[in-house]
Amino acid sequence: MESLSASWPWYVVGPAIGLVAILLLWVDGRVFGVSSSLRHVCAIALGGRGPAYFRYDWKSVGAWNLIFVLGILVGGWVSQNLIRSEPPMVQVSSATWETMNELGIEKQPGLLPAELFNWQSFQNPWGLILLVGGGFLVGFGARYANGCTSGHGISGLANFQVASLVAVCAFMVGGILVSIYLIPVLVRGLS
Repeated sequence: MESLSASWPWYVVGPAIGLVAILLLWVDGRVFGVSSSLRHVCAIALGGRGPAYFRYDWKSVGAWNLIFVLGILVGGWVSQNLIRSEPPMVQVSSATWETMNELGIEKQPGLLPAELFNWQSFQNPWGLILLVGGGFLVGFGARYANGCTSGHGISGLANFQVASLVAVCAFMVGGILVSIYLIPVLVRGLS
C-alpha cells in the first residue's frame, strides 16, 4: 500500500479543484477564493466600522467561506504534523539551487529556506519592512485585481472569465520578474 504522505498526481488534483470551483458557482452561485474570506473576517472584526469596503452585512453571505479557510488551516496542519513522515525535498532545477547557493541559501528539506524564514530575519528593520510591505502589497493587489490568485486562477479560469485570464497572466509575469530581479536584492538585504 502506498504511503499516505505520497502526493496525488497533478492530473487528478488539478481537474478536481477546477470541478469544485465550477460546481460551487453553478450549484450555489458562489465563487471559490480566499481573499473574500479575509474581507469577511475584517468585516466581523471591525463590527460595522472602518472603511466602506468592510461595512456590509457579512451574515447574509453565510459562514461557508470562513469554514473553507478554517479547513485550509486545519488541513495544512494535519498534512504537516499527522500524515507527512519526513520533510520533502523541494523539486527545483539545479540552476535554481546554484543561484540560491550564491545568495547564501543551502539545499535542505522542507518547503521554506531556514535562512530566510526564521525569527531573526524579521527582527531587523529590513525584515520587518519586507513583512509589512509584502502583506500590504498582497492585500492591495488582491483588492485591485478584484480577487486573489486562487480566485482568478481556479474559479475565474474554470469559468472562462477573460478578466481572470488577464489577471493570471499578470501574476505570472510579475512573479517571474520579481524572482529574477527583486528577490536577489531582498535576500541580500536580509543577510
